[in-house]
Amino acid sequence: MRRVARITKFFVKFCIGSFLLLGIACALLFLVLAPELPDADELFQATNRAEIVILARDGSALSRTGGETRMITVAELPAHLPQAVLATEDRRFYRHFGMDTIGFARALVANIHAGRVVQGGSTITQQLAKNLWLTPERSIIRKLKELMLAVWLEARMEKRQILTLYLNSVYLGAGSYGVEAAARRYFGKSARDVTLSEAALLAGLLKAPSRYAPTNDLRRARERAAEVLDNMVEAGYLTRQRATAAKRVPTRLAKPAKPNRGSGYFVDWIEMQIPLFIGRIDEGIVVKTTLDPALQSSATQALSRALTKHGKKRAVGQGALVAFASNGAIRAMVGGRSYKASQFNRAVQALRQPGSAFKPIVYLAAMEDGLRPGSTIRDAPINIDGWRPRNFDGKFAGDVTVERALARSINTVAVKVAKRVGPEKIVSAARRLGITAKLSPDLSLALGASEVSLFEMTAAYLPFANGGMGVFPYGVAEIRTSRGKVLYRRSGDSLGRIVDAQDIGRMNRMLSAAVKDGTGRHAQLEGREVAGKTGTSQDFRDGWFIGYSADLVAGVWVGNDDNQPTNKVTGGQLPATIWRDFAAHATHGHTARALPRYEARTAPKAANRRSLLEEITIFFSGIGASRGAWQHEPERPRLENDNE
Repeated sequence: MRRVARITKFFVKFCIGSFLLLGIACALLFLVLAPELPDADELFQATNRAEIVILARDGSALSRTGGETRMITVAELPAHLPQAVLATEDRRFYRHFGMDTIGFARALVANIHAGRVVQGGSTITQQLAKNLWLTPERSIIRKLKELMLAVWLEARMEKRQILTLYLNSVYLGAGSYGVEAAARRYFGKSARDVTLSEAALLAGLLKAPSRYAPTNDLRRARERAAEVLDNMVEAGYLTRQRATAAKRVPTRLAKPAKPNRGSGYFVDWIEMQIPLFIGRIDEGIVVKTTLDPALQSSATQALSRALTKHGKKRAVGQGALVAFASNGAIRAMVGGRSYKASQFNRAVQALRQPGSAFKPIVYLAAMEDGLRPGSTIRDAPINIDGWRPRNFDGKFAGDVTVERALARSINTVAVKVAKRVGPEKIVSAARRLGITAKLSPDLSLALGASEVSLFEMTAAYLPFANGGMGVFPYGVAEIRTSRGKVLYRRSGDSLGRIVDAQDIGRMNRMLSAAVKDGTGRHAQLEGREVAGKTGTSQDFRDGWFIGYSADLVAGVWVGNDDNQPTNKVTGGQLPATIWRDFAAHATHGHTARALPRYEARTAPKAANRRSLLEEITIFFSGIGASRGAWQHEPERPRLENDNE
């Protein structure tokens, strides 16, 4: 009996000692890992929404937002807004101590079962700790810091204070931090006045702010809001009937104020990227961009004039234009005919079939495989496993040079070239030029059947204009605090050679011929060498022209949001004309320079080929680019039809 008592006494002492040691270890770990913490009251005195000033290349202001200093408390909000957030992000918020052990265990099991991360176990308190003090890095040390800071917050503050801080600091897309800024950005009203469906949309943004931002893709944002309403029903905040009623009243966006110089699409695009460069915005910042106000104005006017004059007659409802300097700096971006009517950026988010505008990549792969501009290929009917691609005019020219085949956009020759080279080499060339869109590794690539964005397709032409150098398309040149401290500055334009100099010379020769006496004749500029390629997709649904001089690369797309066919618009008509009108203004007064021509042969660097694709892929995956979807289900390419 005494022995049992001694063992029990020893066990109790051991447990007490272990807990004390564990407590001391945790305290020491907290002191080592945790950043310097302010007094809890100071957090409520911080600026709610720092001013963000976006400047054009010449220093003029494109956008000025934020600068509000007063926080909005949970008590001031309609009950359904914090309820939507809690139902979606942290249902046990009022019952845990900063870490939700049940939620963590559930997420762990789900992730193990899926073999990847499909659920997160962070509470609102942990998210707040990360937003206030930590970087976005994924590591065990950062997670430990996050947990300890969450416990500290829970010990120093009431739950409603924590929720207030969270709702005022969380990023909600389009450059908006906090529910008040987001409500004003998307709905033109205070967060105090948002409806149930609007509250659900805001709460839905927390999962992926850029991807679900309504200015990015309104349909996707509404679908996510419907999921939030279902979450609120499951959490007991709503009846099924009320949730159903809210779903029947889709959220509408407020008409935005007219942006300076028609730069709304570009400003939205820049705002989504700022957190990728500097993380959380804790003070006022000034973002200097590469946009040229004069070129932006010319681009907006050229597109607007053409669509106003010809849109109705040619059954064209929309268009887009993007222009780059040869080093990848964006000079102009127009995402649609009216930013007020639709903030969907067709230059960046829309995926459409480029038709023959993709052929230069096919022929580049062929040049690298030994084909030459003077090589002869027979233009005649072909049958590949039952697929009989035809030419745009339905005629066949017999033996033609590769140069003439590209200039006249002969489909049968392009397919024969693709078959000779192989789809894998074509896809490899496209990736090297920066195209990250999904490409079908078959002969349909020859006719541009895989959907890409205007941004990526145009940027792929940059090495043709600059002599074969890989460049990263960019719009942010520098970010400073309002007090002048540099937070980010772009350095270096080139990623090295990615295309052999001789092959660039050959491509420029052929694409110049396409403008001089081929399908791109309407894009000619007096006294200046221009190269480029037209594109027309299935049933005249899309018209493209991508052209370039030694100083400027620009792409134009026209079509309809609902993917309806145009009235037989081809890339050599309306798009080429828009491009010419824009480029004439853009190059006026600038000394004409010849496109790169080379005799010496230099070998491309494999490492640089990889680095361009990796950089572009990382860039677009962060934007939540990043690529949007059209308001219809994508149609499978019908390969029996013609593409120009």
